[in-house]
Amino acid sequence: MPSPHRPGLRVSSGLTIPEAELSWRFSRSSGPGGQGVNTADSRVELLWDAAGSTALTPHQRDRLLDRLSGRLVNGVLTIAASEHRAQLRNRDAARERLASIVAEALRPPAPQRRATKPSRGSKERRLKAKQRRTDVKQLRRRPSD
Repeated sequence: MPSPHRPGLRVSSGLTIPEAELSWRFSRSSGPGGQGVNTADSRVELLWDAAGSTALTPHQRDRLLDRLSGRLVNGVLTIAASEHRAQLRNRDAARERLASIVAEALRPPAPQRRATKPSRGSKERRLKAKQRRTDVKQLRRRPSD
């Protein structure tokens, strides 16, 4: 259900998911209801086929499928939102959640930490602290005759 004022979901400066790739499902939200005439389908499920998306480069798609493998079912990412009473607010919440999940999954991994050895000063401080603990424990002992 593309809308004219929303060309797509902007994930980052270089990535926008077209509105046509997003599909929606609506259902009754859980929780206390009210009278039957007043109930509304305010719970929203946003589905996005990450595996078949045209918005991603092959490199981005591989990284996304690898990072989100536990959340995907047949390459489709499903986001449910039911925290608001209004369907429109739940739709906006689901869109924001999808954008943040995709942006986080596409973030490059942190560089590997270079292993370093403890400095001479840190070794000396560590040994001095150990000796101080030893001395404290020695003073706590019962004096030997």
